[in-house]
Amino acid sequence: MGNRLSRIVTRTGDGGKTGLGDGSRVDKFSQRIVAIGEIDETNSHIGVLLCETLPADVRAMLLDIQHDLFDLGGELSMPRQTLLGDAHVVKLDGWLAHYNTELPPLKEFILPGGSRAAALAHVVRAVSRRAERAMVALGAEETVNPAPRQYINRLSDLMFVLARVLNRAAGGADVLWRRDRAATPGDGAR
Repeated sequence: MGNRLSRIVTRTGDGGKTGLGDGSRVDKFSQRIVAIGEIDETNSHIGVLLCETLPADVRAMLLDIQHDLFDLGGELSMPRQTLLGDAHVVKLDGWLAHYNTELPPLKEFILPGGSRAAALAHVVRAVSRRAERAMVALGAEETVNPAPRQYINRLSDLMFVLARVLNRAAGGADVLWRRDRAATPGDGAR
């Protein structure tokens, strides 16, 4: 990255266009900019999750993921560049396998919640799903490398697993969806 921002307010975007890393200008509502924004929001939510007390291995993993997401945003801002590859996806697959081994099998759907850290991991999961949809939409309009889309898909899976891990680290468990809740007398259902 040759040019660093020396000032934040440039006024070049006041007309509804923004610059890409390759120097081209696009509408701020372009699908590429939407995808970049969704990746940025995903990364920002991980930043909020990192404000929580977390196991050291989880913290290190999330910091690594933040760097990857920054690179992913960079790749999207520089068409025809590759910053995330298959090795990044394999890394997420490894973390998924590692953290999944600690968890009991799911027999019911779970709700986002439990500990604050787990709930925040669920927010990251949901936002990364939206980022994935934005990347798929971009791929329908322009050529996009497959690894970044695969990466964000795996990230949402990892955040689901991580939420379960974080609930257990906090001494809790999954918050189970109750199929029978509407039929249970006295629960306030009408």
